[in-house]
Amino acid sequence: MMAAMEYVSNPDLSGMQLPFDWKGTPVDENGRFVNHEFPHIYSFTEFLKWRFQRNPQKAEKEADTWHPEVVHNDEFLHAGRDCIVWLGHASFFIRLAGVNILIDPVFYDIVFFKRHTPFPIDPAKLKGLDYILVSHNHLDHCDKRSLRLLAENNPQAIYLTGLRMEGLLKKLTGSEQVQTAGWYQQYHTDARIKVFFLPARHWSKRGLRDVNSQLWGAFVIQGGGKTIYFASDSGYGSHFTDVGRIFPVIDYCIVGIGAYKPAFFMAQSHISPQDAVKAANEMHARVMIPMHYGTFDLADEPRSDPFNALKGLEKQGAIQGHLELLKVGEELKIQ
Repeated sequence: MMAAMEYVSNPDLSGMQLPFDWKGTPVDENGRFVNHEFPHIYSFTEFLKWRFQRNPQKAEKEADTWHPEVVHNDEFLHAGRDCIVWLGHASFFIRLAGVNILIDPVFYDIVFFKRHTPFPIDPAKLKGLDYILVSHNHLDHCDKRSLRLLAENNPQAIYLTGLRMEGLLKKLTGSEQVQTAGWYQQYHTDARIKVFFLPARHWSKRGLRDVNSQLWGAFVIQGGGKTIYFASDSGYGSHFTDVGRIFPVIDYCIVGIGAYKPAFFMAQSHISPQDAVKAANEMHARVMIPMHYGTFDLADEPRSDPFNALKGLEKQGAIQGHLELLKVGEELKIQ
């Protein structure tokens, strides 16, 4: 029998009008956040099982030197036009309705993981940011060195993130301008845009004893008549269908396609190319933008595997919208 759940939110933020019942973000009897559809607590035993089992693609993986093409051009920073720029892994620069937004900034190598794709611009040039969005506390999304540089160069920036993340972000940035949201809540923002925090099927851990103590999630950003969905890290679930129910049009769906093998361990927290396409189709995305591949080696699949699988799905006609395979550093003009 499942223990009784508590449901929490940020009382200072508004909840969203939803086409289904929603009590709030679930928390278990130990005070840990829980995925509302697939409750799962990260297990070190599962991690060890993965690390010590044989990878059937080991030889292929070791021989694979592929990486995404990189465009070294920072012209988009000064052009002033609305755009989406993939900066590698899950880092994105977005200008929407003239508002400058950075998501999950990671500029450097992180603990245990080296960048295989360089950051496409000098990160010191990332100035004039209005909002910095941090989806969760994992090191490949919430990097101390990157955030400290941004804080020095963008003292005006407001940080948007999940519940109980304020202490970490204030420590890393020195900023008091941190807003935390529960799932299906709207942040206080400039009137030109709206930003919402939505569920993702994932987990959090920063230290030895803090599993799921800080909330993870996805973002929806609206402005200038456009809607952008950023999936963050997520396994597959009905929350993707819910996005399509809540938002009649998703103009740009930014969704991960890497770090998905072996499925027994990774499916709880990352999505495969096949399920990423399914998710984009379920929310009727006009444009699908893949991410979370080619920069850090986080799982068992060869580096080129996600890209090749997605190209194969495109060739089969499986993608209902338009697939935009961005180069790292490439500017996609929002239209």
